[in-house]
Amino acid sequence: MLQQQTQVLQQEKKQFSVSLARTEGEVREAQRLRYKVFAEEMGALMPGREERLDQDMYDPYCDHLLVRDADTNEVVGTYRILAPEQARDAGGYYSEGEFDLSRLANLRDRMVEVGRSCVHADYRSGGVITLLWAGMAQYMLKNKYDYLIGCASISMADGGHNAASIYHKVKQDSMSPLEWRAFPRCALPLDALDNQTPAMVPPLVKGYLRLGAYVCGDPAWDPDFNTADLLVLLPMARINTRYVKHFLGK
Repeated sequence: MLQQQTQVLQQEKKQFSVSLARTEGEVREAQRLRYKVFAEEMGALMPGREERLDQDMYDPYCDHLLVRDADTNEVVGTYRILAPEQARDAGGYYSEGEFDLSRLANLRDRMVEVGRSCVHADYRSGGVITLLWAGMAQYMLKNKYDYLIGCASISMADGGHNAASIYHKVKQDSMSPLEWRAFPRCALPLDALDNQTPAMVPPLVKGYLRLGAYVCGDPAWDPDFNTADLLVLLPMARINTRYVKHFLGK
């Protein structure tokens, strides 16, 4: 079990805690926040409208990282974690629906997938996502996993031009070695998009790259979420030590 942490964020004068969900009720709190952010705010097409919960077949196999506002006890941030043992039980990783991961087969026993990262709209000044990263780093180190993968999403609200510009930028200095490339099943049509517009990089993508993550190839298009998704791979041995100190205090 992830040891609960508490942090006082002076800029918000709020106190937050981070921990793993321990009950079905806590998992539903995470699913409710995900629905609020992805469906109601971002317009993603997903079932669960009556319950207002974002649920899928992977949730029962995952650990769910939660950040709470200690004053209200409300879940204001969440991250979903699929460990390699549970991925085998689930029949694979969520990202395999979007990418061919054949070249990562030799990493599977040591590779954790993260996803469904979201923060409540009222709490996006940076403190909550910092605690989510801290919880994720502690989880990886405690369980001695070596690799982290995930789909880093970019909005397609502009038709995909910003996503193309971001990819044009990151492929120059953040691409994985060839042996770790993944291939999108529904590729973003890069040739039809303008990749010269100023790239507005989402905080999550920026965070992965600052930590030292690789981008594993061309982006996939997710029509349900209307996003372009980059598959990122973060070897723990490559992680930026400055951020380890920031997240874990050591």
